Amino acid sequence: MSNLKDIKNRIQSVESTKKITRAMKMVASAKVKKAEMNVKASRPFTENLNNLFRKMIDYVQQNFSSSTLRIKSPIDNYPELLKIRETQSVGLLVNTSNKGLAGAYNANIVRKTISIVKEYNKQGIKTYLFIIGQKGLATLKRKIEPYNCEIAKSYLAIANNPTPESAKIVTEDLAEYFVNKQIDKIEIITTRFKNMMSYFVEDWTVLPLKTLTQEHDKISDGVIDPLMEFEPDKHHILQKIVPMYITNIIYQSLLEAQASELASRMTAMSAATNNAEKMITSLSIEYNKLRQSAITNEIVEVVSGANAQMN
Repeated sequence: MSNLKDIKNRIQSVESTKKITRAMKMVASAKVKKAEMNVKASRPFTENLNNLFRKMIDYVQQNFSSSTLRIKSPIDNYPELLKIRETQSVGLLVNTSNKGLAGAYNANIVRKTISIVKEYNKQGIKTYLFIIGQKGLATLKRKIEPYNCEIAKSYLAIANNPTPESAKIVTEDLAEYFVNKQIDKIEIITTRFKNMMSYFVEDWTVLPLKTLTQEHDKISDGVIDPLMEFEPDKHHILQKIVPMYITNIIYQSLLEAQASELASRMTAMSAATNNAEKMITSLSIEYNKLRQSAITNEIVEVVSGANAQMN
């Protein structure tokens, strides 16, 4: 009977787990719809802003100047942000989540990050990590010890609720490190949301900027649009547009990461719920077999006892 009691306890335990995973799946399903809408709504703006910004940079032809500008913080110093320097150190913005139970989502991002850190370490380049999410922070603390790598900043609240304001905070920190020449390159390790069932881990280069000339080599004499005009002047326009460009890329990466995390959690909890149901079915069959065996043994004992008394 002790075996029956153990199996019954296991069935009850799995039933409780199933209720939790089913609830988490429902919550993730409700949230991922909104996250997917946010991602798809923001992509056209991000793409158009990036194209417009690169056209402006090609048109200006590196004639940057801060002499007429009021620079209150590093993010306002656009000429320094657009400088191309020899890469001696890199800042990696790593997008992870605060919660687990999302399948291999965080593990895939951490694996990609460590791979990039290793590659830069071979080249003698130091990496500074700007980590979003508790899971990435906890794991990367242990894994980066053998390498020339340092955690510069961590952001925990941002992972739960990505907003343009939170993206601006990250932008200002990255800009400060870049302008102060602590880092010479900015990259983002994030996920690209594809659909409810899949996402891709990607490495986005934010700075130094690749212009349309560098990418396509289709521009003659540096002129994209002969009608392009700047008001009040190109330097004040670029001072506004450069922070907007960087902040928007970071915000887009946060949206993509959130949608990917929720989709991964929904898939993982769905699989966990299905596995729990299979386990309950298997345990129930085993329980019924043992119970039937116990009943049969009791009947045999009763019949044997009755026969013994009759004899």
